Amino acid sequence: MSRRTLLNGTALGSALAALAPEVAVEARGVEALQTPSERALDNVTTAITGLRDEMRRQDSFWEINQVRDQIKTFLRVAGKFPDYIDVGVDTWHQVYDWHVRYQQPLNIAKNTEGRYTILLASTLVIMRTELPLTYIGQGYDNR
Repeated sequence: MSRRTLLNGTALGSALAALAPEVAVEARGVEALQTPSERALDNVTTAITGLRDEMRRQDSFWEINQVRDQIKTFLRVAGKFPDYIDVGVDTWHQVYDWHVRYQQPLNIAKNTEGRYTILLASTLVIMRTELPLTYIGQGYDNR
C-alpha cells in the first residue's frame, strides 16, 4: 500500500496528513526520506499494513486450513468425516493452538499405540512424531 493511498483513502490518513511533509516523496525519491516525521509516517504505514494482515489471518483459521482441506476431501469422497487423520508434531500443535485461541473444548488423549490425539470436529487428529513436522496425511476410517 503506498503512502499516497493511505493518506487519500482513509480517515486515519487525513489525521496523518498533518504529519506529511510539503514536498512530494515521488519528486525526491524514496531514498530521500530523512526527516523524523517522514520516518514516523513510514513506520505508521508499516504498522497499519501489519495489523491489516494480522486481522485477515485471524478470521481465516490458518492453523487448521490444511487439515480441514484433507478432511473435506475425505468427506466429498466417503460422504462422512474421517475417523482419523495423521499429522506431524507442528501441525498437531497448530490444531491445539486453534482450540485454545477460539476456546474450543480440548479432548486430548493417548490412543492404544501411545500416540497423542486431539479431537477436531468428529475426526481424531493423531500426532505422528516419526513423520515430518508439518506432515498432514489423508483421512481414514476405523475399518
